[in-house]
Amino acid sequence: MDEERIEIVVIEDEEDILELIEYHLAKEGYAVTGFLSTDNVEQFLEEETPALMLVDRNLPGMEGSEFVAHLRSTGYDIPVIFLTAKDQEFELEEGFMAGGDDYICKPFKPRELVLRIKALLRRTGALQRQDRIKYKTLTMDFTQKKLFVNKAAVALTNLEFNLLHTFLKYIDKPLTRDFLREEAWGQEGEGVNDNAVNVAINRLKNKIDPENEENYFHPVWGVGYKFY
Repeated sequence: MDEERIEIVVIEDEEDILELIEYHLAKEGYAVTGFLSTDNVEQFLEEETPALMLVDRNLPGMEGSEFVAHLRSTGYDIPVIFLTAKDQEFELEEGFMAGGDDYICKPFKPRELVLRIKALLRRTGALQRQDRIKYKTLTMDFTQKKLFVNKAAVALTNLEFNLLHTFLKYIDKPLTRDFLREEAWGQEGEGVNDNAVNVAINRLKNKIDPENEENYFHPVWGVGYKFY
């Protein structure tokens, strides 16, 4: 996905952990900007408006919760999740008192981190504000409920629109036909067999990539499909 993505700032002084977080968030479609300390973060915030910040507390220079408290005192209300090894009860309280919105202790599970991020973005309304998704040649406009391929409008049925949206939310992840039925068809999916799912995907492929130049759809044996 290109610009128009939800942007997340990560402040983490261990490069391997920072890269791990960036990898998992990028897979989810987020735009990620990483910092190894609090240096230059304020300058970045003057020019950009990220939807959320992940902040370690054991940082060189200024401790993470002190930095967040400083941001809060200067008027920044960006949602913050602390991601830290400081796991004592009084340390959690410090984090929330400093202005944190959530607190995850290391070692952490990447999937839990992603779910916590989504929950906080949902509460703050950032997910609802995402009115467009761009990926390669595709642009989904949710305000107009339209798809553009290389800026040319392509007519999709509601089902095809929902199906494509599902694939774009889970790029490069194997999705089962049951999951696709649940996400794209909803309650009507109960009567939809596997062949009907295959036909719908093939019809969508022919509309968005008729010459198979992008090769978006990839069958996963025994599972379903991947989109990338």
